[in-house]
Amino acid sequence: MEMGMGRRERKKVQTRRALSAAALRLFSEHGYDGVTVAQIADEADVSIATLFAHVPDGKEALIFDDGAERHVWLAAAVRDRPAGQSVLEALRRCLAGRGPFTDDLPPDLRAKRDLIVSTPALREYSRRLWIAGEGPLAEAIAAESGRDPSDMTVRALARYVLEIPELAGAEPDPLAVMNAIFDLLESGWPESHEDT
Repeated sequence: MEMGMGRRERKKVQTRRALSAAALRLFSEHGYDGVTVAQIADEADVSIATLFAHVPDGKEALIFDDGAERHVWLAAAVRDRPAGQSVLEALRRCLAGRGPFTDDLPPDLRAKRDLIVSTPALREYSRRLWIAGEGPLAEAIAAESGRDPSDMTVRALARYVLEIPELAGAEPDPLAVMNAIFDLLESGWPESHEDT
């Protein structure tokens, strides 16, 4: 917890964490569809009104942060990449170490990832959080490539990259699928299968 936080802010963070932990525990035990908002509030020892005050997006948002952190690290991967490394390679390496693409996760994060991947409502909410990062990622790509952030090709590239976790995340080998998608983005679409 941050030292600069006042008592009210610390209490909000504690309540949010309690709600998230309760939701994850109940979803893991009973399945996402087998748990109500009222049960989560009860498990976290808060009222339903308090739950919605902290998580206005509802049940599917309970185990997620607001997505802001991922926007920061994606843009940083582009901005802070080593000299000579392409934007796409930087993004590939960044994604490879996260979420569905790595097994190098602590058990609690692995359980959360597996729950998200196996639950359509949670996957869709996760996708919305990823897509919300299109603007910041497009700005970083534009700055690094000397293009305008409103250039549709820049925005399209950002969107394609941000769709990868949803497209590849539930596949039997998510990392292989992610790499295949990045290979396609780097080389372009071949005219025929024989050209590959």
